[in-house]
Amino acid sequence: MKIYYDLHVHSCLSPCADDDMTPNNIAGMAKIAGLQVIALTDHNSCKNCPAFFEACKKQNVTPIAGMELTTAEDIHLICLFPSLESAMAFDKEVEKKRFLIKNKPEVFGRQIIMDENDDVIGYEENLLPNATTLSIEAAFALASEYGAAAYPAHIDRDANGILSTLGTFPDTPPFRCAELKDVSEYEKLAKKHPVLAQKKIIASSDAHSLWEISDPVNSFDFEKSDDIAKTLLNHLNGR
Repeated sequence: MKIYYDLHVHSCLSPCADDDMTPNNIAGMAKIAGLQVIALTDHNSCKNCPAFFEACKKQNVTPIAGMELTTAEDIHLICLFPSLESAMAFDKEVEKKRFLIKNKPEVFGRQIIMDENDDVIGYEENLLPNATTLSIEAAFALASEYGAAAYPAHIDRDANGILSTLGTFPDTPPFRCAELKDVSEYEKLAKKHPVLAQKKIIASSDAHSLWEISDPVNSFDFEKSDDIAKTLLNHLNGR
């Protein structure tokens, strides 16, 4: 069974995303694009995931609750959770690890929290993307406590990528995956960092606008499953 996915998408909660990246618009675009699975991964927050789950239910698309967490080293990690409940519990823990700097919407963009009808129910007042107090090791450990698959985001990018920040792909934490935005960069990176040959490579859009959400080009092959989300997370965690 081929499952087409996009596991890195931002909603209007992320200040760098378009305001029309609402939960229902994202779910609708995933359906139109022909994706079976889509993950919502806002910066350091899961607060639009409840609405996103309801929106995906209407479209018969499998949702994954996620977060793009910024470590103390300013590295972005994708954290994907086995359930909405585990994601929201993780969200509360990350709240305690954030530096609370007031957002300037006119500079960085609005951080909009929505309900299942795409009605605005609030705004995140403090800037989301800045670094947390969690080291890369502590972030991985905390995400693992909540059953998440956690791995470095967009390793082919200079900004907030693990390779550009550390100059290497570390042995610890024991990441099983790595994300590329442009898979054509893999061979070049693997020559320089042979450890990548031991990792599952995830290709996702890092979409900040509706038109950036992936077409059905990236997929996993699974046996038929009644719980696609669980099967996917088990695969990413090497189970």
